[in-house]
This record gives sequence, structure tokens and C-alpha cells, in this order.
Amino acid sequence: MFRLTDIPAGTVIAKGGVVFVWFALFFVAERLAPAVQPVAPTGLPRLGRNGAFWLINTLLSPLIVLPMTGWAVAHRLYVRPEWWSGWSGPVFDVLLLDFLIYWWHRANHEWPLLWRFHEVHHLDRFLDSTSAIRFHFGEVLLSAGARATVVLLLGFPFASIVLFESLLLCATIFHHSNLRLPAGVERALSIAVITPGIHWVHHHAARVDTDSNYGTLFSFWDRLFRTRSPTRRTPTMMIGVEGESERALPTLLARPFCRTR
Repeated sequence: MFRLTDIPAGTVIAKGGVVFVWFALFFVAERLAPAVQPVAPTGLPRLGRNGAFWLINTLLSPLIVLPMTGWAVAHRLYVRPEWWSGWSGPVFDVLLLDFLIYWWHRANHEWPLLWRFHEVHHLDRFLDSTSAIRFHFGEVLLSAGARATVVLLLGFPFASIVLFESLLLCATIFHHSNLRLPAGVERALSIAVITPGIHWVHHHAARVDTDSNYGTLFSFWDRLFRTRSPTRRTPTMMIGVEGESERALPTLLARPFCRTR
């Protein structure tokens, strides 16, 4: 029988430490060298809202998310072939998991029920590293259920899950950040990975752009499936949801349960 103590605590703590340091570095760096000056209120109320979402999800993680993932790992239905092991196993796992999360992210925009929760993330009127931790707890739970199902069916080992989630969280902080990058560096990085310039377009308050650029780690999925937007980020680009405005925290928490798309 699976128990929470079966999850390697050291691995989870190390992952959390790496992500926290990465977040802190970007939080400071983007304020020293911002790419875009704020065009909407970005003070303490906004940071408080985003921080509250982080706190709620941090509390949920050991109670629901980690046990769900651990249970799925312990009860995997798929026995992996020999070729899907060794050093190449984690590499293939990261590619496959990123491919799957591309489709999960896309579903969050195309399926009305999922959009109810994901919209809370998009209602942020500006992007910086704190946008990467602003997700409704309902979306986090739905994502955990989808991840557990994938782990159960495809037999991902816990180490691959931790590796991918570490890369995913660091990538999410990076591409939501407001850090100014040299144009040549961003252009080179965008060939393979999602950069702020790419992801800011995804948060453009124009529906045609919001429903594009779904990649999270690697940028080639959008090119492959023709969901890459031709729009380029500009300093005056409006961020948010077309026709909607930011809400107070209590309203954001209740919003997915009170409305449809």
C-alpha cells in the first residue's frame, strides 16, 4: 500500500530549494533590469494576490498533489521496455511530458470547464516572475489529476517527474519574467525554448494571441502544430483577458464556480 512517507523527502526538498532560489534571482533581476515598464498597477496588492495563490497551492501540495502523484507512480500500469531506460530514459521522459503538457495547456484554453480555472492566471494585468505562481487551486488539482493519469498509464518513474517539474517550474518563472534580455540572446533561445518574448504574446489581451503559443518548455511544439502567433511583443502590449479586468482575491477564488466562458 502506498504511503506518503514512500516519497523521497530529500528529492522533494532539493527541488523546492532549487526552484525557490531560481525564483528569487528572477524576482530581483527583473526589477533591476526590466524589459517592459508596467502599463497597469503592479504594486503590493497585485503581489499579495499572486502570493496568496502560491500559499494556497503550497499547502495543497503535500496534502493532495504529492500523494496523488506518488500513488500513481507506485501503481503504474505500464511496464517499460528495455530501450526506455538508462541515460536516455529521462531525456525521452522530458520530451514526452512536455509534449503532453503542450496539449494539456491547449485544452485549458479550448475546453470551457478548464478555461474557467485557467482564466484566473490570465487575468493578471502584468507579467513578472510572480505570474508564474498565480494559478487557481482548482487548476492545480485538475492538473495533478491529469498528471497522475499519465503517470499511471505510461509508467513514468518518480525521478523523471521531479526532473521535469523542476525544469517546468524554472522555465515558467523564466518565460513569465520581466527580465530584459539582449535581443540576440532571446532570439537564439527562442529556437528551442519558450522565452519571455514568446510567452508574453500568449498573455496578450487579444483572444487570437491568447489562444496561441501554448508551449511551456520547448518552443518547437507550437511550430509543429501551427499554434505559434506571428505577433511580436511590444512595450505597450496590453496583458490580460480580452474584455475582462483584474478582480480582488475573493472574487478570483470564486470566479470559476460562478460563471461560464
